[in-house]
Amino acid sequence: MASLPWSAIGRVQTELGSRCTGFLVAPTVVETAAHCLFLPKTGRYIQPHDVHFLRAYSKGQYAAHARAIRLLVPPEYDPRNESRTAAFDRATLFLDTPVATMKDVLAVSDRLPPPGTDVVLGGYEQDFSEIVRSDMGCRTGALMVDGGGKPLVTHDCSATRGSSGAPLLSFQDGRWTALGVQVLANYGVGGAAAPLLTLVVEDSDRR
Repeated sequence: MASLPWSAIGRVQTELGSRCTGFLVAPTVVETAAHCLFLPKTGRYIQPHDVHFLRAYSKGQYAAHARAIRLLVPPEYDPRNESRTAAFDRATLFLDTPVATMKDVLAVSDRLPPPGTDVVLGGYEQDFSEIVRSDMGCRTGALMVDGGGKPLVTHDCSATRGSSGAPLLSFQDGRWTALGVQVLANYGVGGAAAPLLTLVVEDSDRR
């Protein structure tokens, strides 16, 4: 857990008791799945200050902790219509304090991976919520589209509930790169990740 990619991964934990996986793309910026933070009873997202990020969490210990101060979800995502908007099932958390340096954050891919790309998926699954459980030997499949026609990155990694928000990882150009955010898990093996291409575009615009 002391080096990438594991040092960038942590547990997203709310004060209502829900838990998902998240990962750092900057010292104060975490990516996770938007559906993890939606409250069906109220029809709203949880308040940012009720969300915590525990970097490199393992069995009650963690490298750093911070509370969210802002939550950003793509306007195209509709948590009540997941099948149509799953490609935008992504939430960006801005933290109140840095939890890492740049050496412990993940790069973000600026392109969709071709089928057969070697990937890794690791997260805090329902049955292994105290440690990161990883599948180190999986690959991407053919791109699929959600009900709105937007692309999702499919994979054959083993993952279950709780892995939502985990990074789909590839080792590219000598560094660990996040290809997308895990949002859909099949029964058994396989799932799909929401691409992070819009994050790359937004970052470019800010520059």
